Amino acid sequence: MPFLVFFIIFLLFIVLISIRQVNQYERGVRFLLGKYIGTVEPGWRLIWPIFQSMSKVDIRVKAVDVPDQDAITRDNVTVNVNAVLYYKVVAVDRAILEVEDFYYAVSQLAQTTMRDVVGEVDLDELLTKRDQVSDRIQTIVDAATDPWGIKVQSVDLKHIELPKDMQRTIAKQAEAEREKRAVIIKAEGEVIAATNMGKAADTLAASPGALHLRTLQSINDLSSDQSNTVVVAMPLEILRAFEGFSKNKKA
Repeated sequence: MPFLVFFIIFLLFIVLISIRQVNQYERGVRFLLGKYIGTVEPGWRLIWPIFQSMSKVDIRVKAVDVPDQDAITRDNVTVNVNAVLYYKVVAVDRAILEVEDFYYAVSQLAQTTMRDVVGEVDLDELLTKRDQVSDRIQTIVDAATDPWGIKVQSVDLKHIELPKDMQRTIAKQAEAEREKRAVIIKAEGEVIAATNMGKAADTLAASPGALHLRTLQSINDLSSDQSNTVVVAMPLEILRAFEGFSKNKKA
């Protein structure tokens, strides 16, 4: 009787220590005597000690921070680039059986691929077509990690640091471009103003009375501010009108 009780207690102990919990965001890879026998779904599972073992794999999307990498562009400019890579495990058996540490392997592969892709483009293309460069890195890493049961979802270049002298050169180019645009806009404004002034002059020339009214309006605008000194320039037409009036009066 004591032996039976001891056996039951021992059996319960073995069962308790054999229970393994696989969470909803995990999958398990089961081995029997070192041989792969299948995957394990979420829930409580019995893994018999000594004979069986199980490795759990997180199947959620993971973010790999690709550290700063010094790379040389196709036009021989040294840049410092970093990125972030998002991937998830889609085949847990291959992720365990085909590569020793898939997280480390993906990180190292992303670093070397990023340097290679940056070396295939010019600096201008790297700065203006970052999305295309990121897509190129994603395509290469995704193809290389497919045998490992890994799907690379996206790659984003976070920061591109240029040498100090190159930053100053780009800043000067940007300043020159802004000055060029300002000169063009000012010249276009002067052309429009000259055109409008020409049209106004033609209109005033066609109607002599309009010139006098415009002159009186300008004098009225200036007289509203007492700090202004108004100097009135009399048109020749008015002076000639006075001269004619004086001659007629003498006659």
